Amino acid sequence: MIQKSFKDKKPTLYVVSTPIGNLKDMSYRAVEILNEVDVILCEDTRTSSKLLNYYDIHKPLMSFHDFNKEAKQKNAIDILKSGKDIALISDAGTPGINDPGYELILDVIEHDYYVVSIPGASAAIAAIISSGLLIQPFTFIGFLPRKKGEQKTVLETYLNRKETIVIYESPLRVKKTVETLYEVFGDRKITLARELTKMFETITRTTLKKAITIEHDIRGEYVLIVEGSDDPVDLSISIVDHVKQYIEEGHEEKDAMKAVAKVRHITKSEVYKAYKINQ
Repeated sequence: MIQKSFKDKKPTLYVVSTPIGNLKDMSYRAVEILNEVDVILCEDTRTSSKLLNYYDIHKPLMSFHDFNKEAKQKNAIDILKSGKDIALISDAGTPGINDPGYELILDVIEHDYYVVSIPGASAAIAAIISSGLLIQPFTFIGFLPRKKGEQKTVLETYLNRKETIVIYESPLRVKKTVETLYEVFGDRKITLARELTKMFETITRTTLKKAITIEHDIRGEYVLIVEGSDDPVDLSISIVDHVKQYIEEGHEEKDAMKAVAKVRHITKSEVYKAYKINQ
């Protein structure tokens, strides 16, 4: 399907970005679209009502979140079939970015209706721009798994990647996540951004080693911006020296051996055998 958003008129789902904190970070176009659509889908009607009231927008709200999205998705398609337009907003930021939205967008496209993005605030972009770390290329991970073992498995896939890494984290888990980042990556630069665009916005530019010792505020969501790898993998050095190199960078011995196995594409037992024989 070729979508000519402004030439051909079809029932449309508008994916509208909303402020991540400061209500004034709303685009004129976003306000205009929300005033024009027939129904607004939102995560929490109470949260969205505050924003809509601030801009004097009075449109029917329909909740759309992880626990009801399948049923509401069908309702949304029925609304489009009736010739009406819909807007999708999240509690904060851009729908679909760590918020419900992808499945609905895909369903709308498959039913041959239009999807139009109304760009705006994004915590990931706001954080990386002010981080002081390399802005591009970057990789957005979003939230890591809850369990430490699963976190490390995910992070190890980025161990030797050069791009900056962007992670979302709860304030209650940020300390443990920083510790895990240090275990996997060793000592790299990190920027921790919390309460972005709000009165208590705080941006901490430090290293992973130092970040472990900081008492992080447990209020407000965090965006963690982690420096990418700046060392090319040198396969000319021995396995033993390779392991020692990772240990010197701050990795635990076990994690260093796992990392070496991964980048050299050999088994952990091969690394263990070579390393331990020479100890």
